[in-house]
Amino acid sequence: MTVDPWGGRGRGGGSGKQRGDAPAPGHRGPKAPNPYGRSTREEAPTPTAPEGPGADAPAGGWHAANRPVRELRLHGLNAVRAVFERRPEAIRKVYLTQARIPTLQPLLKWCAANRIGYRVVEDEDLKKLAASSHHEGVVADVLRAEPVALADWLDALPGGPGCAVWLDGVGNPHNFGAILRSAAHFGIGAVLLPEHSPLALSGAAARVAEGGAEAVTLVRLPDPASAASSLRSAGFGLAATLVSGGSDLFATSLPERLVYVLGAEGEGMDRRLADACDLRLSIPGSGAVESLNVAAATAVLLAAWRQQH
Repeated sequence: MTVDPWGGRGRGGGSGKQRGDAPAPGHRGPKAPNPYGRSTREEAPTPTAPEGPGADAPAGGWHAANRPVRELRLHGLNAVRAVFERRPEAIRKVYLTQARIPTLQPLLKWCAANRIGYRVVEDEDLKKLAASSHHEGVVADVLRAEPVALADWLDALPGGPGCAVWLDGVGNPHNFGAILRSAAHFGIGAVLLPEHSPLALSGAAARVAEGGAEAVTLVRLPDPASAASSLRSAGFGLAATLVSGGSDLFATSLPERLVYVLGAEGEGMDRRLADACDLRLSIPGSGAVESLNVAAATAVLLAAWRQQH
């Protein structure tokens, strides 16, 4: 009888000028060493309404809790453009500065043609709406693209080489966004999220991803043992990433179909998951610093796989 390395279900591891303003449509095991160092979660302040003439707040107020849970408030030029290019029907409202009108003419024309409200506001208004000074002149409320089930993703997967990233415990939105950007750059198929992971795309993550959030599929995993079994049945090998003690990434032949398993920034991978992986890999370095953070490490790992395949 094969021993279940997880001992049952465990956690996977390591002032407002108005334009076109139409109404919007309705117990863990021992930890493996952590290669990424510590991280903190970012809590954004509550968005507030724009101020100034014509800044009439929609019914229900501006508090995030009053918007439908399926909506996501994006900020950043490339993040908003990527949604417009791939999922324009997801756009619910757009806010922009006067200076962004020429750059966003195609989006504004589409909004007008489809009765999607947009408003020209001041820079300070966008800071409040985005809860960030890094709004790049545009904010948009869009419908969130929900993660797909692992079985559905595997069923739709074409044959040939493939790579994905299994994240466990990554909580910093900037790291998550940087991982999505690297995944999009290297043409990686998906980012896999554990069954009960609270990790979800935020406005900050989407901005850092620079449009990559729309190019990478988010996949919701079942329990770790079932997920690993399904991935192996589809031809994927699993590679645990460790700060030390693993095989040299650059001297290892990587399988055509590979899932990199990355642990939490602060806690590291569950030892049972690391031990159950097919490969254990480390990124060699000078020793001047202990390790790369999770986002930088992901870029190196993906580049190594892409170089071979």
